[in-house]
Amino acid sequence: MNGFKKAIQKIKKYVPAASVVIFCITIFSGILFAAFIFFPDFADFFNETVSAAMRLIFAKITALFPASLGEYIILALPVILFLVLRGVFKYMDSREHGFARSLFALLSAVGVLFSLFVFNFAAGYRGALLDEKLSLKRSDVSVEELKATANYVVDKLNELSEEVEFTRNGSVRGYSHEDTVELAYESYENLSKRYDFIQNFRAPVKRLAVSDIMTYTHISGVYSYFTGEANLNVNYPEFVNVYTIAHEMAHQRGIARENEANFIAYLVCIDSEDPYMRYAGYLNMFEYLVSAIGQDSRDDVAEFYRSLDSRVYNDLVIYSGFFEKYSDSTASKVTDAVNDTYLVLQGTEGTRSYGMVVDLAVAYHANDVSPRD
Repeated sequence: MNGFKKAIQKIKKYVPAASVVIFCITIFSGILFAAFIFFPDFADFFNETVSAAMRLIFAKITALFPASLGEYIILALPVILFLVLRGVFKYMDSREHGFARSLFALLSAVGVLFSLFVFNFAAGYRGALLDEKLSLKRSDVSVEELKATANYVVDKLNELSEEVEFTRNGSVRGYSHEDTVELAYESYENLSKRYDFIQNFRAPVKRLAVSDIMTYTHISGVYSYFTGEANLNVNYPEFVNVYTIAHEMAHQRGIARENEANFIAYLVCIDSEDPYMRYAGYLNMFEYLVSAIGQDSRDDVAEFYRSLDSRVYNDLVIYSGFFEKYSDSTASKVTDAVNDTYLVLQGTEGTRSYGMVVDLAVAYHANDVSPRD
């Protein structure tokens, strides 16, 4: 008993009381994280209950701030780190065991970030795959199925080209960012009635102040799990912005895997009554499909581009021209490497897993398409 008391007293000497509490929560979070890995059903349960409540609370609180709180925290990191380190050095000089207590305090900050990740978002990476949740029969995709789905998407784009406004600078959405978010709300509400794993609530999608700089990283949007905010890089063309809004809202609703958030964004767009929302969904899916087709035949890719309405084709040409400035940047290479490592650590296949969107699209439209000669 005396040994236990001595141990407690020693801990109090070297570890701040708040850090002890945080470390206990961090250890519990680590146990939860391991449980997510070994028990996918538990991960789904946690994601749709505890994490859903956490995401909702965070999103509603940060909705009170008009700008992206997550963005400003990241931008302020150099100042925050400077102030923290200055405070640490002062504390080390003025207090007994100051170095150890400061070190544990810094480690506890890492524990907070890890615990927030586990409670808010981590379970979404470990549950059942989206094809199972959507009751889709996903299998290996044949070239014929791939082309049939691409033809279906081309037909939809060409039909919608009559309803979408175009200028010499490309397609025009014709309404505001806030209106786009509202249309996405409506689609999510409809989808949540069909699929109970899709969380339904309202929270803004924040426009990033450093969008132009961020484009060099090739990131069109980001979900900050530590603030619950969906954030949009507004520098991209409108059809990309519309799709990205739906994508980041998917993350905000617990769809963690990138490929699954991409496909949910597609469903949100094409489920909308608004022609431009549907156009954005099909045009983004067209790019996924022709990219997959191009792995086998560049000639087939050229044929699909030729089959597009000239206005739709011009939209892609304009986008290509826009992106040329940002296409080969050091920032994008670093970001890709970091993102790939992060995805692998969460149990996905890294950036290669993004190709699974095509498999899901083929399975989803299996009853809508037919091969063409």
